[in-house]
Amino acid sequence: MSNWIDIAALDEIPQRGARMVKTALGCVAVFRTGADEVFALDNACPHKAGPLAEGIVHGKSVTCPLHNWIISLETGEAQGQDEGRVATYPARIENGRVLLDRAFLRARVAA
Repeated sequence: MSNWIDIAALDEIPQRGARMVKTALGCVAVFRTGADEVFALDNACPHKAGPLAEGIVHGKSVTCPLHNWIISLETGEAQGQDEGRVATYPARIENGRVLLDRAFLRARVAA
């Protein structure tokens, strides 16, 4: 069995946008940058659990739609805040498809 889960075609995620993926283990936001890079994070902002998939993507960051916290897509850290971070998950593009790492998705429940 592959360690990677095929979740969507890259073209199904708008540039500088996101798609929320529901798994048995919770919701993951998958982001596509203007440079066609993909990143996967927990969908809940560390501040008030705002839906990050509904935020505005700029560069390699997303701004939470509730209170404008800026979250790094690379590290999951809230920028300009003393504390706050969301979990990140390995994501990649293969043959025009977006893939997430199955082992990391499973680990999020075990933690």
